[in-house]
Amino acid sequence: MDFTIASVSKEDGKAIIDIFNHYVQSSFAAYPEDRVPYEFFSLFLNMAEGYPFLVARDGEGNVLGFALLRPHSPMPVFSGAAEITCFIAPEHTGKGMGKAMHESLLHEAKEKGITSILASISSLNPASLAFHRKCGFRECGRFQKVGRKWGRYFDVVWMQRMI
Repeated sequence: MDFTIASVSKEDGKAIIDIFNHYVQSSFAAYPEDRVPYEFFSLFLNMAEGYPFLVARDGEGNVLGFALLRPHSPMPVFSGAAEITCFIAPEHTGKGMGKAMHESLLHEAKEKGITSILASISSLNPASLAFHRKCGFRECGRFQKVGRKWGRYFDVVWMQRMI
């Protein structure tokens, strides 16, 4: 499948929230228990301010997925670390978009002086854990039973990739 990667625009908000809400409602990939409103897009924009925020688009300009970096901590001593978020529309997973967006984010992160990329992943999301391993991340920590969604406890697995 052909796709392009571009910087996010405000017009992408509805499509991004629709993709995110799919995972909110159907999996442990997104942490909220209930759908988020379209205004939630502003939170993504604020989190990623000053950091790369990308979308994958098809030939007609439709958003197929999104990925962003955000600061790990507001403390200046942690300026070399960023957290990554990536969601692909379910009908387009496994086609290389996630990997391509990860690589684009890592390239931009290097230019910002970031040396460590962190991912916070639910232990009940084996597909994301496997994807991140495939992208060169390794497990570096685990907080046991700190999350609870739909009455089920889960661990938060921290993965890291040095760049």
